[in-house]
Amino acid sequence: MGETAQGEIAEHRAEEEEVEVEEEVEERSGGSQAASFSSTQSSHRLLAYSDALISIIATVMILPVAHTKLEDNEELKESVQLLLTTKICVYLMTFLIVTLAWAAHIRLFQVIVRIDDCLALLNLFCMMLITFLPYTFSLMATFPKNHLGILLFCACVMVIGLIQAVIVLYAFGRPILLSEHIQASENQSVYKQHILHVIVRVPLTCLLAAIVSFIFIQLSYVLLAFVIFLPYIFQALKWCRSKALGQAEEPPASILLYTYHPNEPLSKERVEAFSDGVYAIVATLLILDICEDNVPDPAVVKRQYDGSLIAALQDYGPEYLAYFGSFATVGLLWFVHHSLFLHVAKTTRLMGLLNTLSLAFVGGLPLAYQLTHGFPRNSRNELEAIQISCVIIFFAGINQLGIWVVALYSERETLHPCVRYGGHEHVFMLAKLALYPCVALATFFLTCILSKFSAPIFHLMEITVPFAFLVLRLLVRAGLALLRLVFCPERPDPRIVLEEEAEPFDVPVA
Repeated sequence: MGETAQGEIAEHRAEEEEVEVEEEVEERSGGSQAASFSSTQSSHRLLAYSDALISIIATVMILPVAHTKLEDNEELKESVQLLLTTKICVYLMTFLIVTLAWAAHIRLFQVIVRIDDCLALLNLFCMMLITFLPYTFSLMATFPKNHLGILLFCACVMVIGLIQAVIVLYAFGRPILLSEHIQASENQSVYKQHILHVIVRVPLTCLLAAIVSFIFIQLSYVLLAFVIFLPYIFQALKWCRSKALGQAEEPPASILLYTYHPNEPLSKERVEAFSDGVYAIVATLLILDICEDNVPDPAVVKRQYDGSLIAALQDYGPEYLAYFGSFATVGLLWFVHHSLFLHVAKTTRLMGLLNTLSLAFVGGLPLAYQLTHGFPRNSRNELEAIQISCVIIFFAGINQLGIWVVALYSERETLHPCVRYGGHEHVFMLAKLALYPCVALATFFLTCILSKFSAPIFHLMEITVPFAFLVLRLLVRAGLALLRLVFCPERPDPRIVLEEEAEPFDVPVA
């Protein structure tokens, strides 16, 4: 009996020891997971820093174009041809290349949602090389027949691709850094191989371009242009293949990342942050020009104006007017952009591409500011400079309108219900987006007809558009009421109908 009791006690102690061992293992595993999670950080600040850095480096490339010295007696057409063939092309291509690198960064960190110290350092190294890309492209444009510029550019792109591949391998080695969708997936290896396959395409093409540059340098530039449009070429070929074979196109819900499909999702928050950075930098560049060019020399003030600073500043009146008009234009374009993305629920790749084109022309507004006040009044150069400014404003606004059209095409996925086609905010949003393109186009044709009054017409446009935004909602309501009165005169007011439907029915008394 005693031996039986001792055996039961021993078995009970053994069970308790097993439970304690299991609890220790669970605590250690849970502790290791907690320690692993605590060693990571949210990627929000890293992404905000990266977006700010890329938006700055993409926008400041307009400075060499805007500060090009143009003589008063020099024909602007010849100067514009020189700018278009050199500096403007460099600016646009650099802006496009940098924004493509930024879009690749967005896709990468839509897969990776948390970072650690290692990933943060790798991202900093990647940012350093991205910010160096404009310099290499400037060397290529200045010395097109020299191999050094193209070799430096290709080397930077290849190293950036290598760093991104290392980031992908490192993140998939620690799944806690990945998005929840990929963590829950049973095909993580398929995701990893697909992402690496897409990333490696660009470095390999640049390697081929660098080798070809020693044989036929013109062909290497063609290959680099191919790198820029490589994703869209692959997507177009894939679409043509599916149509030729009679295959159905993938529905948007099944589209994964790194497909370059027009409906592939793009982080709306990062698109907004990058756009805000570009608008803020452009507005800042305008005041930097004022501080640099419109502060008179004390010796000149004393000699020519008898020490009167007010009299000296009066000569800069047109420059101040051009500054305030340009700042109002930048601010209102941002206001329209803000209103547009306030109603967008999801951003796609095609919308991101149109947004990039709009921002590229917004970045050209400092050039428009420099041109509109850099020539004598009522001269041929002033007229052509004002028309160039109208063209820049028109394309900045028309691309924003294009974003709205693309969003309407797939409104159920991209827009909030209140602004879908037929919604009460739809017409007002359309009027906001169409205001600047219409006004810029009208100003362009008015300056062609009334060339002697081109400067007053342009400045009047810049001054009146802000007031037009203030009364725009009233004008839209009045226009809709007029159309309803003309085409639907017998249609009852919907508010009266709703009030009548809300009243209780009178029940007849027997």
